[in-house]
Amino acid sequence: MARVTAMALGPLDVPIEAHPDALSIADLYDEVQGALASAFPRSRQLWVRGEIQHVADQHGRAGHCYLDLIDPETSRDRMAPALKVKCWRSTWGPLRATLAQEGVVLEPGMVVVLRGTLDFYRPKAEVGFVLAELDVTSLLGRLAAARAALLRTLASEGLLERNRRLPVPEVPLRIGLVASPGTEGYRDFLGQLTASGFAYSVTVAPVRVQGADAPAAVAGAVGRLARAADRFDLFVLVRGGGSKADLAAFDAEPVARAVATSPVPVWTGIGHTGDESVADLVANRACITPTECGREIAQRVAAWWESSVVGPAALMSQRAADLLHREELHHDGTRRRLAGTARHLVDRQRDHIVKRADVLVRCAPRVVEDAQSTVVARAARLGPLAEGALRREADGLDGWRRLLAAYDVERQLERGYTLTLDADGRIVRSARDLAPGSLVVTRFADGTARSVVEEVNEVSPQRSMTKRPSEASEASEASEARGEADTATEMNDAKEGSR
Repeated sequence: MARVTAMALGPLDVPIEAHPDALSIADLYDEVQGALASAFPRSRQLWVRGEIQHVADQHGRAGHCYLDLIDPETSRDRMAPALKVKCWRSTWGPLRATLAQEGVVLEPGMVVVLRGTLDFYRPKAEVGFVLAELDVTSLLGRLAAARAALLRTLASEGLLERNRRLPVPEVPLRIGLVASPGTEGYRDFLGQLTASGFAYSVTVAPVRVQGADAPAAVAGAVGRLARAADRFDLFVLVRGGGSKADLAAFDAEPVARAVATSPVPVWTGIGHTGDESVADLVANRACITPTECGREIAQRVAAWWESSVVGPAALMSQRAADLLHREELHHDGTRRRLAGTARHLVDRQRDHIVKRADVLVRCAPRVVEDAQSTVVARAARLGPLAEGALRREADGLDGWRRLLAAYDVERQLERGYTLTLDADGRIVRSARDLAPGSLVVTRFADGTARSVVEEVNEVSPQRSMTKRPSEASEASEASEARGEADTATEMNDAKEGSR
């Protein structure tokens, strides 16, 4: 296999005379520039249409602006032809002011129509375009058409009226605020709430409200608040006055969709009087300024306070005062009637007391005499009654004494009875309680005797119930004693009852 070796030759390796028609780079560029100048002289103004692919605004530095344009039809083609556009500071300054006044910000994706001249930049061998004029009218028409198309899309999806149909609470005190802290619109809005005197709870979602990244930032802030919708009564989107370009973020589709689909009513206060953004059109309510938005919220709460608190309180106070007045009049009348009735009753009672006093004065001597007679009579009866009562009590005591004597153990022993005890001192009440060999103690009136049981003979119950004459007499005596005691007791009870 043959090997091919490439060798770079130095500038002196090939004689110049070998290619007498070779051009230097400068000569080549001269011919290119001459050809371009012949075909596109500086006096020839060209109109070019293209889609912005990149924007480099050096407003804060050199003051120039650089654009990269491509054909709109080939925007997705990586090999699409591109045109470098230069707009020098002297042209870009006034043009930028005009665009800002009309609310236009050049952004990638916009299709523009430019007028200018062709230019060849030798250090980079770059064919460019020097911008002299931008067709703002056609650009505004396209922006207006894009806005109208966005509104039609939102209407077809039912989003223009969606947020407006959400009910706003009567007392919107919990507010989610989307704004740029420290700006005039932010201060104006909060100033109205503070001046109202009501206790608002304001949660701020800080965002940039202008610039290329403003639409995404504003839509994202509304989305973050919406994720905690149960914590809020109302969302508020405010931005102070500015040019149309400064307010362009609120015409963007992401912001419009975020406001329209919010689960919480959204109020807007954007710009000055006459400014109306797409966000205003899809919001629940659009106020002309941040100050007006804060004032509307404060007035809504104040109206509820007046109708639901102050008004009923004043009505209740008035009714209470009227009721108290009527009750005072009624009490005064009642007091007078009671006083008159009391005086009449006192007079009647006074007359009655006087009459009763006269009767007492007349009847007192007779009553005293009757009482004295009654006392004397009762005193005369008291002595015999007391003596009789004492005699009866003595008779009763004698009867009880005889009854006790009839049941006295010692007296029974004196009559010849004995008590038989076992070895433990317990009374032996039946022959069945004894057994041969048992030790018994027999108690007499004059002593005791110990003995041992040799035999136990039981008798029938009929024979055991036969009483000896002495037993019968003792039982009769006890019965008579009980009868006397009971008779004495009954007589005493009868006499006490008669008294």
